[in-house]
Amino acid sequence: MSRIGKKPINIPGSVTVDVSAHGTVTVKGPKGTLTQDVNPDIQVSVEGQEIILVRPTESKRHKSFHGLYRSLINNMVIGVSEGYKKELELVGVGFKASNQGQILELSLGYSHSIFMALPKEISLATETAKGKNPVITLQGIDKELIGQVAAKIRSLRKIEPYKGKGVRFVGEIVRRKAGKTAGKK
Repeated sequence: MSRIGKKPINIPGSVTVDVSAHGTVTVKGPKGTLTQDVNPDIQVSVEGQEIILVRPTESKRHKSFHGLYRSLINNMVIGVSEGYKKELELVGVGFKASNQGQILELSLGYSHSIFMALPKEISLATETAKGKNPVITLQGIDKELIGQVAAKIRSLRKIEPYKGKGVRFVGEIVRRKAGKTAGKK
């Protein structure tokens, strides 16, 4: 049952939405342009300042597509009007992050530094302050792409549950485990 799909999407004044005949939705805003192909079963229409999605039947497949495409189009509208931002922090002794344009250099306790080229759609910033963990900031209009890149960076050094070292999102709470306790008989 898709309650999400039934909600109309409000279009801000600075955003224009075009729906083509073969099911491609194009959203243009002050920050850029995004396109999404929509399943032909789902009907997308722009009525005034709202986008409305309609499904043909109550089958499970159509209900799931209904909610999916509503969420994807809503994320596109928010992305081109406000944009998205993710911040990752590197927790660990000697962990460093720096960037040269779109190339991110990470020092995560391995024998060599890790160099990672980021897509041009994402703006990258690194910040290293004395006494604080290095922070990597990713900004862009495509929520899915930012999430993918952030997950890739995070997978390079997963959070370790005993000391809490690794790459994590800013503000993320890590469940810690108690270490071994040695006991004598």
